[in-house]
Amino acid sequence: MIRRRTLPPLALGILVAISCVVAETLLADLLKQIAPVRSLGIVYLLGIVLVAAVWGLWPGLATATVSALAFNYFLIPPTGSLTLDKAETWTVLACFLAGTLLAGSIYKLARSLTVEVDARAEADLSRILLHMPDVKTAQPEAARRLARALKLPFAEIRCGASRGDENHVAFPLHDRGVPVRSLLVPAGLPRPTLRRLRDRVVPSLEVLLQAARERQRVTDEQAALRRLATLVARGAPPDEIFDAVAREVEHVLGVRNTGVFRHEPDATMTLVGGWSVVPLGSRWPLKGTIVELVARTKAPGRMDDVQAPLDAGELLTLLRDLGINSAVACPITVGGRLWGAVVAGSTSEPLPEDTEKRMLDFTDLVATAIANADSQAKLQASRARVLAAADATRRLIERDLHDGAQQHLVAVMLELRAMEATVPAELEELKGRLSHTTQALDETVGDLREIARGLHPALLSRQGLQPAVKALARCCAVPVELNMCADRHLAERSEVTAYHVVSEALTNAAEHADASVVHVDLSVKNASIWLSIRDDGKGGADPRRGSGLLNITDRVEALGGRLQIMSPVGDGTSLLAEIPITDA
Repeated sequence: MIRRRTLPPLALGILVAISCVVAETLLADLLKQIAPVRSLGIVYLLGIVLVAAVWGLWPGLATATVSALAFNYFLIPPTGSLTLDKAETWTVLACFLAGTLLAGSIYKLARSLTVEVDARAEADLSRILLHMPDVKTAQPEAARRLARALKLPFAEIRCGASRGDENHVAFPLHDRGVPVRSLLVPAGLPRPTLRRLRDRVVPSLEVLLQAARERQRVTDEQAALRRLATLVARGAPPDEIFDAVAREVEHVLGVRNTGVFRHEPDATMTLVGGWSVVPLGSRWPLKGTIVELVARTKAPGRMDDVQAPLDAGELLTLLRDLGINSAVACPITVGGRLWGAVVAGSTSEPLPEDTEKRMLDFTDLVATAIANADSQAKLQASRARVLAAADATRRLIERDLHDGAQQHLVAVMLELRAMEATVPAELEELKGRLSHTTQALDETVGDLREIARGLHPALLSRQGLQPAVKALARCCAVPVELNMCADRHLAERSEVTAYHVVSEALTNAAEHADASVVHVDLSVKNASIWLSIRDDGKGGADPRRGSGLLNITDRVEALGGRLQIMSPVGDGTSLLAEIPITDA
């Protein structure tokens, strides 16, 4: 009774108090034949202690007062009258009241200690259930601790609703009104123990299990969101993010049918991630689907009774065949425009009411990933357009120099040489000046030719990348060891980028690295040009301090490639580049 949370009804206490006083008075009347009357007051203490211990201090004090009056009226001579003027009556009353106070205090202390023990046991269970990685792992240990706290032979917590048998008594553990687990204890336990389990342990255990499940749910969702956020921050392709979102939503919601759909201008939708039973990239009509509901309302939608008529479209028919009876969809909005939706379907009970709220965080990440990918694509396209415009300008300048200024200078040089040949022998000074001017023009034409070659090498356009790189190696002041496997014309933009990477690397090796040899490896595989350029110079090259290295880095990245430069001081410089072969 000490372990009970609530006191018995007060009316029952009054009835017990009256019964005790009557029974004790009758017992004392029988005992007065063999014992002194003055000593029979102790008989009343039994009822006083019982009432004070079970119903509390004030009912106990009332019982003590009534017992004192009954003892005085029926037992102390002269019987049949109250003798309140005697000190003996007040002494008996004081003894009864003192016994009541003592019993009430002991009961209150025992109850406090019991509550403290129960609180410690519940705290112990809380630590187990709330600190384990998942509820299933914590259940066996929690059951052992519970059995030890209640001094039971054993206790077991099972998933799902279980029925008791001849060896077990089962208590269902509910979560939101649904029995999801069962507490099993040995059969044949005393009724007070079973009552305590039903009234005290089961409600507390339900609350703890619900808190543990909620904590696990939040932890799982946070972990899933962290994984997706890492993918988004890493700039993973949208297709990879779509599949990851579908997998994470399936795991968090505990369903097996999740898909990411993209809206199309012709009132259809395309599956871009998840839903293994539906072909990836397949297009379906919007009409009659939950995605159409989301498209109309621009808000999360739900269908808890997914039914497809016999003349329904292919997608609804497929859902009907799969047994999906509940579906939730959340919109994906990018830049204020509805892009698509994430859909989750259940084949068992309807999805919980908070499903839409839990899915919104995932759709926000999808929208961020799409926006990032779109921005990245636009940035890359913009950089590619700038690079193409710069190359076109280079070609135009090279053509103008070759067909314009260079040809005019060559014509002037030839005319001067003709004039030099017609000068009389006696005009040696004039002839020498004409010869000097002709030589200067010849050098100027050579300089213009080199400038034009640097802007856009004609050899690269005529014969391809491999001959152009060989020409660079022959002109380099440092010996170059070539290992190339690119004997065919590639996309012009990719070839030009690779040429400039090799040119910049050889120029740096000759002018700044004090290298004795440069190794150039060039190959074409997996639709990319792979370049490895290494020298044995002094190293220490810093791309942040040189415009040339920055320029080739921008060139490579503008095509969607990668450029890595490693230049430890005293250990040479290595340059690794992957250049996609594309005209886009």
